[in-house]
Amino acid sequence: MPKILLIEDDQSLRDGLQLALEHQGHRVHAAASGHAGLTALRTTRTDLVVLDLMLPDTDGFEICRRIRASWPVPVIMLTARGDDSDIVRGLDAGADDYVVKPVRGRVLDARIRAVLRGQDPSPATTATEIYEELTVDRSGLSITKNGHPVALTPLELRLLLHLSADPGHVFARQELLETVWGHDPSADVRLVDSGIARLRTKIEDDPASARYIQTARGFGYRFGPL
Repeated sequence: MPKILLIEDDQSLRDGLQLALEHQGHRVHAAASGHAGLTALRTTRTDLVVLDLMLPDTDGFEICRRIRASWPVPVIMLTARGDDSDIVRGLDAGADDYVVKPVRGRVLDARIRAVLRGQDPSPATTATEIYEELTVDRSGLSITKNGHPVALTPLELRLLLHLSADPGHVFARQELLETVWGHDPSADVRLVDSGIARLRTKIEDDPASARYIQTARGFGYRFGPL
């Protein structure tokens, strides 16, 4: 049963979402401020954070950056409107997905399950694949670089497994939205670009000169060491 940390200062919305998510089978810890949410992360196991951008102490963008710097936990941000600048800032801060308020509990539950859903190993001739310094263990669902574990969120792991299942193949952003994020292909492709950027910071020596995940400009991404 997933443990969700809900950081939301609006009490009526917080109570409503907590009740709805618990009805859907989640365990929910609710926090009314960013600092209370960070304290909860330090003291309780958390599988995913639902984070409002409008908080009374520190804005959600800063809280998202702090979470991303210290915990490999996925973050879904809540934004009061489909404002492009808010969405871009949230994705740049490290959010895995976003939901525009007002949001129904069932919609948020679907997004949570999509971000957290497990990944079956992709078909491959071997369960463990080695790409220079990077080792992809499909059976164990783990990634190591130079022998050291790479801490990935469930979505980041799913993204890497999907890309590396067919090295050299160019995956369209719309395809990745559908297969990795569980979104309709017409959804916001910036989710893919943001996810790729975060993944590169964890597996590349120099994310600006990526060796493992290359950009096919105007189309998508391919995996395979240069």
